[in-house]
Amino acid sequence: MEFTRHLTQTPTTDVERDKVLQNPGFGTHFTDHQVIIDYKDGAWRNPRIEAYGPIMMDPAAAVLHYAQEIFEGLKAYRHADGSVWTFRPFENAKRMNRSAARLAMPQLPEDVFVQALKELVEIDQAWVPDGDGEALYLRPFTYASEVFLGVRPALEYSFRVIASPAANYFGGPLKPVSIWVSRNYARAAAGGTGAAKCGGNYAASLAPQLEAEAHGCSQSVFLDPLNDNAIEELGGMNVCFITKDNTLITPALSGSILEGVTRKSLLQLAQDHGLKVEERRITIDEWEEGINSGQITEVFACGTAAVITPIGELKDGDKVIPSPAKTDVTMALRQELLGIQTGVVEDRHNWLYQLV
Repeated sequence: MEFTRHLTQTPTTDVERDKVLQNPGFGTHFTDHQVIIDYKDGAWRNPRIEAYGPIMMDPAAAVLHYAQEIFEGLKAYRHADGSVWTFRPFENAKRMNRSAARLAMPQLPEDVFVQALKELVEIDQAWVPDGDGEALYLRPFTYASEVFLGVRPALEYSFRVIASPAANYFGGPLKPVSIWVSRNYARAAAGGTGAAKCGGNYAASLAPQLEAEAHGCSQSVFLDPLNDNAIEELGGMNVCFITKDNTLITPALSGSILEGVTRKSLLQLAQDHGLKVEERRITIDEWEEGINSGQITEVFACGTAAVITPIGELKDGDKVIPSPAKTDVTMALRQELLGIQTGVVEDRHNWLYQLV
């Protein structure tokens, strides 16, 4: 597609932008522009770059009533030579199309998805930070924009990409996080939208997130109560376990677990380093018993925003299950993944894609 450009007349000054980049936080500051592509009459049309700003929306827009909305998340990294790269963007494009299919929304061609990222970063590349662990977080999303109150898939949509400079997802230096076992809530169910990256899944995770925070935890872990309390995922991340016999275990994709790009990449890196990889059912009881027996030696969360973060302890009601202090494998995987993304470790799987 050929994108037209309608650039902002009031760009952020260098001084203002530099101040933001000194302490970017996560998801609180945004670049000067956005990508927009409209869907109407059965086709994607009018691809363009516009100034970042509010969305003018009719009160009867279908997304506000029936929640046809999907999104993705990936990052742009500045390398030492000043170039800017992203990580496995076609995997995100594929996943967004799987989400679209589940929510009866039109699919965007993968090459157009990646081109949209490239167009935005090319214009707003000055916003890409270069601090340790920092990146430009890219948020593509699509929503139903048709003005209509009937219960059916909308006929009109808007695809957009916005960008936000980002530091550590959990804030401050990397440290182990505490996890709350959600016994009162479920994130998704068989046949539901758990494998789709849609806003409704995250809305459903907010009440348990508040419950977790009330108990001093950063995230909740969701269980499948109909399957021996099998572990599914955290509120916004996948979970992995390292055992004393050098095995990485992660819950198998079941239709109610989101397939993370970071998760998929880590499974490959683990095998590269000689670890056995198991995607299988693992229950909350096995987690506790594995910690108590020493069979499980490390536990970590992984996702685009958080990358890889050690899990420090598990709180299950009044019970506190400490995770082992050992994080050798966790940190080695994190260092290699970040090294590939930032260009200091060989990209032997050709995962990087240059944006600028």
